[in-house]
Amino acid sequence: MLGLDTVGWVVVALCAIMVGAAKTGIPGIGILVVPLMALVIQPAGKSVGALLGMLILADIFAIIYHRQNAKWGHVLRLLPAAAAGIIAAYFGLKALEDGEHLKPVIGGIVLGMLALNYWRTRTGGKDAKIPTQWWFAAGLGFAAGITTMMANAAGPVMIIYLLAMKLDKMKFVGTAAWFFFIVNWFKVPFSRSLDMMTAESIKFDLMMLPFIAVGAFAGIYLLKRLPQKTFKSVVQILAVAAALKLFVSPWVNLETIKALFTGAP
Repeated sequence: MLGLDTVGWVVVALCAIMVGAAKTGIPGIGILVVPLMALVIQPAGKSVGALLGMLILADIFAIIYHRQNAKWGHVLRLLPAAAAGIIAAYFGLKALEDGEHLKPVIGGIVLGMLALNYWRTRTGGKDAKIPTQWWFAAGLGFAAGITTMMANAAGPVMIIYLLAMKLDKMKFVGTAAWFFFIVNWFKVPFSRSLDMMTAESIKFDLMMLPFIAVGAFAGIYLLKRLPQKTFKSVVQILAVAAALKLFVSPWVNLETIKALFTGAP
């Protein structure tokens, strides 16, 4: 299925566990899944579609557990712009058939926002001003829509917004869970139209359900035991790693890494 060998199945099972954990407890870790899935499933569009199905299944675990933890004001504030971003990315993918050149722009923006957020909290401390202007939610919602449609990589963008809102860890994860549950279902018809999500990929996703469940329960276990300060540090570090991955992806890929070790030109 999807041309996977034994190593490929091991990688996707690991990815399924990480997806489950990311959705219920450790936001940001899911970004590691994006390049791993792309390594074992080709072409890239097929890996994005297969990952979307896994994300939707993990979303179900997340919203059941966090059914009372969402801050709906934030979800509703982000959704219109996110929908616009998804539609824009859909037409962009249809026209260009390659969103790779946009990744460093997105990664650079996220890194800039992380730096700004760090500076804001360092200079203002607990009393640091929270952006409340309409353009803040609209801009991040649009960026989240574009990145999630292109590569299921909106995690760092959402982290920026939720960190700025100063939510406790349960509200943080619950708000993200419901936002992505709605957004990922909204993406389905567009992904079907682009032939990213197929009957074969759906069967594949259902086969990964037990591993997703293991990850989901692991995420819940870790979330309960992580102190709030540690939680914030972890998600910020993961957001930086994700943004760097997007930023360097056009220049540093699997073939580049192989060449470094083999000496190939």
